[in-house]
Amino acid sequence: MNISLIKNDRKLEKAISNLKSLMGKSSEPSGEMADKIKLLALVIEDYEKIHYPIASPSPVDAIKFRMEQMDLSVKELEPCIGKSNRVYEVLAGKRKLSINMIRKLSRALKIPADILIGTV
Repeated sequence: MNISLIKNDRKLEKAISNLKSLMGKSSEPSGEMADKIKLLALVIEDYEKIHYPIASPSPVDAIKFRMEQMDLSVKELEPCIGKSNRVYEVLAGKRKLSINMIRKLSRALKIPADILIGTV
């Protein structure tokens, strides 16, 4: 199999098909097979990043998602944001996050600060 840059969606589909085929041949690929899988995955990832970028979530969406993942309540965000009424304001988009809130939320919820700042 010759691995080359992907230049269109038809070649993307073929590359994905080839990757699935390679991955199905062995549960623990090694050597040349493992190298081909890694290289093909990188080529696919590169094409998809350029042609199908995934937008970063809004700060509020990131917080809500992490709350759901960690099964957190509004009360449990109080140490990061303040009293529950302030937490509700932030979650409703009525109050912006302060730098201090961003630092605390980033540490507590393991959300990158740039997502909480909203510049990504």
